[in-house]
Amino acid sequence: MQNKDKLIVVAALNGGMQRDREGAKVPITPAEIAEESYRVWQAGASVVHIHARDEEGRNSSDKKIFAEIIARIRDKCDILVQTTNGIGVRYDKATGQLIWPRDEERLGLLDLEPRQDLFGIACGSGDFYNPEGGYTTETPFVNSLELVSETVRRVHEMGSVVEFEVPHAAVLHRMLRVAATGAFDPEQSNLWILHGSGFGNSPPLASHFTFAVQESRRLYPNSLWGATATGKDMFRMCTLGISMGGDSVRVGFEDNIYMPDGTPARTNADQVDAIVEIAKIWGREPASVPEARRIFGLGGEDAGSA
Repeated sequence: MQNKDKLIVVAALNGGMQRDREGAKVPITPAEIAEESYRVWQAGASVVHIHARDEEGRNSSDKKIFAEIIARIRDKCDILVQTTNGIGVRYDKATGQLIWPRDEERLGLLDLEPRQDLFGIACGSGDFYNPEGGYTTETPFVNSLELVSETVRRVHEMGSVVEFEVPHAAVLHRMLRVAATGAFDPEQSNLWILHGSGFGNSPPLASHFTFAVQESRRLYPNSLWGATATGKDMFRMCTLGISMGGDSVRVGFEDNIYMPDGTPARTNADQVDAIVEIAKIWGREPASVPEARRIFGLGGEDAGSA
């Protein structure tokens, strides 16, 4: 049994498309990401979710940039570092066309040195529309069964944990097809499901969210689960997740720059401060990094640097 008094706070610092606006400063460079990671760690986050950007601020899958980010973060604090297969799209300046990352490029991010602690994967395909995160036009994304299955299999072989990003309940049933490939057992306890509201065609409604949580508990009874949302719905849906006993919440500029009252945040740490205060109302305290490691079933403090 997990200690439900403890809440894992994840800070998604930058995403692949978010830009500075309304006074919110989005960390882009490795140095900025590391400094912001330190600030959210001080505020109570135990996990930082990062994307790499190139010198022009665009999405990047460059392993050298990821390596520098992770190394700089670890020089400052012991916060758990999470990367994702969601590299996002890039624009070809010459043609004006969108460029989607290849599966091989996305799988390559499993082999970083220094190694990340946790992984995230979008488990379903769909039309991604998230103006609050910089995706102002509808963008189709495909996450093939082969890509998802191979990612999960390799992460579990490393002894780590995959966060399944689930925007609606149908994706939970897609996960069963991933399980059928042998990538994981639905009864496993090291599964982590993030219920996201407001992404693409998923409305940020309590009824949709609660049904998805109930379905995840039925299909994956031993899994961890968390809540997030886009824009000004983020804190409302995270509060709902906390009240229902969720194991984690995710805040941060990747999907939202606003505070609970609708005013722009200045930093990601402002949002972490706010969700920590909200959690206290429900008798929940932010998990420390060692506590988060135990909840995830990870190894010792140096496991991520192996």
